[in-house]
Formats: sequence, C-alpha cells, structure tokens
Amino acid sequence: MTISVFDLFKIGIGPSSSHTVGPMRAALDFVHKLEQRGCLDQVTNIRVELFGSLGATGVGHGSGPAVILGLEGQTPETIDPAYLEIRLAEIHADSELQLLGKHRITFKEADDLRYIIEPLPQHPNGMRLIARDAAGIALYTREYFSVGGGFVVDEDEIGQSDQAVDRSEETEVQIPYPFDTMEELLAHCKAEQKSIAEIILENEKIHRTDAEIREGLLEIWHVMQACVSRGCEQEGTLPGGLDVKRRAPTLYRKLKARPEASLRDPLSALDWVSLYALAVNEENAAGGRVVTAPTNGAAGIVPAVLHYYMRFYYSGSDAGIVRFMLTAAAVGMLCKRNASISGAEVGCQGEVGSACAMAAAGLAAVSGGTPEQVENAAEIAMEHNLGLTCDPIAGLVQVPCIERNAMAAIKAINASRIALNGDGEHFVSLDKVIKTMRDTGADMQSKYKETSLGGLAVNVIEC
Repeated sequence: MTISVFDLFKIGIGPSSSHTVGPMRAALDFVHKLEQRGCLDQVTNIRVELFGSLGATGVGHGSGPAVILGLEGQTPETIDPAYLEIRLAEIHADSELQLLGKHRITFKEADDLRYIIEPLPQHPNGMRLIARDAAGIALYTREYFSVGGGFVVDEDEIGQSDQAVDRSEETEVQIPYPFDTMEELLAHCKAEQKSIAEIILENEKIHRTDAEIREGLLEIWHVMQACVSRGCEQEGTLPGGLDVKRRAPTLYRKLKARPEASLRDPLSALDWVSLYALAVNEENAAGGRVVTAPTNGAAGIVPAVLHYYMRFYYSGSDAGIVRFMLTAAAVGMLCKRNASISGAEVGCQGEVGSACAMAAAGLAAVSGGTPEQVENAAEIAMEHNLGLTCDPIAGLVQVPCIERNAMAAIKAINASRIALNGDGEHFVSLDKVIKTMRDTGADMQSKYKETSLGGLAVNVIEC
C-alpha cells in the first residue's frame, strides 16, 4: 500500500475533489510539462475538453474554472477562495490568461472550453488538454483522469496498479508494513502487538518524522475546525441557482441558546454532530476551503465525528486526533485501493460510504477498541451504505449531498458503538464489503453515478 495519509486528507477548495481539485491539479501538471519540454513560450492557445461526468456536471462543480486557474499556476492547497471569482472575472473580460502566471495567451471560454457528456473509455472523469502555437499546430496533448479524492493520473498511468497514488507523495522506498487488505493489516497488528494507527504511523515515517506527521495531521484538524467555524457564521444562499439556504448558522444559534440542562437529552449531541457536518458541506458547496476526507462531497463526515470526539468525550486530545486520523486513513486506503472513492465510478457509496467507514473506525480506535473492533466498526458503516447512488440535483454538491453527510456522521457513531459492544467477531469482513461496494458500483447504471441523469436529479417536483 503506497498511499499516504496525507494523500487522503488534502487541503483544497470546494465543491468537488474529483471535479474541482483534480482538474486544477491536472491543469497545473500540464503547464509544468509544457515548461519542462521548453515550449511554454510558444503556446498561444490551449483547448480544454472535459468528458463524461466532468462534462455532464462540470458546470455545477466548477470544473472549467478550476482548470483555468490551474493553468495559471494555482493549487487547491494554496488558492484563496476569495481570489478565485475576482480572477475568473478578469480572464472572462480580457479573454486572456497567464500560463504559470508568466506567459499570456488568448483564452475564450466559449471556444476553448468544451463540456462533452460522452466519456473517454478509460474512466468517467476524463479531460484532454491541447496546447497550440501561433500556426495552430499542436505542441503537446495530454489526457488526464480525475479518479476521486483529488487524485489524478494521466493516460500512461490510468491502467497501472495503485493508479490512484498521488505522485507528489510517491516513493520507491519499501514501507515496513505493506498491506493490500484489512486481513493483512490485522495480521501486522497481531504479529507486532500494535494498533492500526501505530502500523500506519510506522509506514508514514518513510515520508516524514514523528513530529512532522503529528504536526501535519493537527494542521489538517485545524483546517477542519476553521471550516466548521466559517460554516456556522456564513449566512445566505448557496451559489448555483437552486437557492439552497444555508442552515448551519441558524442551527448553531439555536443550539447555543439551549439551556445547559438540555444536554441531559441523550440525543442532543447528535444535533451538534449534524451541525458540524452541515457547516462543512455548506462551505464546500460555496467553494470554501475544506479537507478531502476522502473526498469533498463527503468532507463533512470525518470532521463532524472528530468534533463529536473532542466535545463529548472526556478523553478528547490532540494525541487522540492523530490516532483517529491514522486509523481512518487506513480504511480510506483500502477503499481506494480495492474499490473506489469516486462518485462517478461507483456512486456515493464510494464517497459517503468510505468516509462513514473511516469515521467509524477512527472513533472506535480512540474509544479503546481493539483492531478487530475497529475493523468491525468500519465494516458496519460501509455495509449500510452499499448501493448509495450519486444523483446531485443540477450537478451541484448540495442536494442530497449536504444532508447525506450529516446522516452518515451519525451512522458512523452508531456503527462504532455497535462494534465496541461486541468482541470484534462478525460474519462479513471489511474486505468483502469493500469488494461488494466495487461490484455494486460496476453494476450501477451510469445515470446514478454523478451524471445528474437519474434519481433525485430528475425526479424532484418543482413546487
């Protein structure tokens, strides 16, 4: 397993890791390759073609603008969401953009940016970039595929094993505890008498020191907290035309106004969990800064359960945050390696289902669960998301995506509690459930996989 924790938990912008973050990173890679080939200065025009799910829902997901800003050298990790709209307006008005911020070319969206519903044969999320010189001769052409969670591969890598590895984190060094299944991971835990988090930590040390890993994970936690805070403060409606009203600020004020005695209600904590998830996903829908966990569409689940752990557990601590995230990442790695975390590939079971399993595993780990109980928690969470379709209305990560995160966060907590009340033995393994998720996604009709051609996307009655 060569995926890093920091591949799964990446800081980026909304509304979609596969449709916004991935295309931006692909465009950036493309212009870097132009520079490496020594032909950047010869480029006078770039044509962008978005295929399949990117073509069908790319407008609602902001895929085109993401590519444009990636061509200018912007990255999802560092771009200021407030700058995005300002710069896009300038590019539209001038019909020009600056490759890597230093080479000006003509770019007219109506001519140079195409949304094509038919997919490329390799993957539902495909894109092609073509750079031409003043004579109209193609200097360089490359196809990229956004395979979920902000991971991108090109036309040479799409068929390779472990294709989803983020090349910025890739290493040829052998990790001490390689695993491709949960069964193999549990065997390492048993042989070394270590927890899942400790095994993942040892593997991460190939890339970073103990201190760097801890600092990096706590920085991700800080970004998650900031996202919740912003989501609780921002009023108004979400962009995109559906006029979906932000609910988190109103709910936040309502919960804050409750008397302390209301916490005696054993379910009152779940209202806060719902708030945390709603806040994150409303920020994501508005194009704010979020953390892929493992995707943007499912970005509210892990933060919501982490906030639950920190607020409602007496043992909540920074050490627990690190343990939670390392454990959650192990499950995410397996989902990505053996199935998919792309809604366009397997439906929302791959996004919300994977995130729910990750959160359940993390919570079980910080609650004192054994590796077997942690595996059971993840299995329960994933099993009860099987078959979940990805049918966003108008191609926006709003309905049903925002509420779906709140529901899955609560489901993760329940899955963890069920597992902790058992001894770790159970009938269906996580490995088998992940395989089932993959097979279910393969059988699922394409209209239910992030194309806005089926399900709620076409059956909502306008009042």
